[in-house]
Amino acid sequence: MKLKVESYSKMLFQLVRHFHKGPVCRAAESSLLAKLRKKTGYTIANCKKALEMHNNDSEKAETWLNEQAQAMGWAKATKLAGRTALQGLVAVKFDKGHGALVELNCETDFVAKNEKFHKMIEDATIACYNFAHTHMQAKGPITKMELDGEQLGNLTAEGGKKLSESLALFIGSVGENAILRRAECWKANNNDVRIAGYTHPAPATPADYTAGKYGALVAYKQAGDTEDIGKQLCQHIVGMAPQKIGNKEKDEPAKNADDETCLIYQEYLLDPSYTVEEVLEQNKVEIIDYVRFSCGELVEANMPGVEKQPLDTVQTLQ
Repeated sequence: MKLKVESYSKMLFQLVRHFHKGPVCRAAESSLLAKLRKKTGYTIANCKKALEMHNNDSEKAETWLNEQAQAMGWAKATKLAGRTALQGLVAVKFDKGHGALVELNCETDFVAKNEKFHKMIEDATIACYNFAHTHMQAKGPITKMELDGEQLGNLTAEGGKKLSESLALFIGSVGENAILRRAECWKANNNDVRIAGYTHPAPATPADYTAGKYGALVAYKQAGDTEDIGKQLCQHIVGMAPQKIGNKEKDEPAKNADDETCLIYQEYLLDPSYTVEEVLEQNKVEIIDYVRFSCGELVEANMPGVEKQPLDTVQTLQ
């Protein structure tokens, strides 16, 4: 009789546990799983495995997921390195004395619209912008540094992680080749020189960090009593793709306006009744230099007019 009572009590305890504690635990675990998946973007199966391995400790599970994704990313990056990646975005961040222009490529336009892709290019752009602020030495009216993909990958993003490591993590999560292709870092060395930037398509709201399929930086001098037209000049450069500024003493205007490649002789994009030269004179502007990126364009290995630093120099400046 005693044995039957004990068995009955045990069965009753398990039944109560099933109806009261079980659903609560499952709800809590389900909530942790949902939060971890939303935060990391990894699959439900991987998030569930991570939580099970770490006794539902979300922080440890997230760390493990990132480590696994990064390890997979390095392997995938090596495996996918030969695949063409000409989609992506060009991004720009600037203030009056500094500018950064960055290109990040991927295989498909679908991935280029991914939130993680936008975070990756934002991190790269901010790293270049910070580099221009902290590690570039004055040389002439403006100091410029062109970075290739390897040099760009060696820059450190906010949080202390190298961009190459973040890229591996990104590749591991999307399963598609991605390339930190190139960047320009600019620094104006006196108060007379200003820097402006622009990307197209333009963002819905004004911002100092933007991304699009095309981008430009321009360095210029302008008298203080006139409207600042730096952004408009960048818009023209993006839209008309001049090959050089042009020199009135050395360069002749093209016979056909549509074939004009000198910036100063081109019809001004925002008002074709004027040439760029006339706009510059009216607004008391002198263009010092400019650079234009078009996402996926073919670029010669050595671009004229830009100082290319050895990789070890960039590494030393971290």
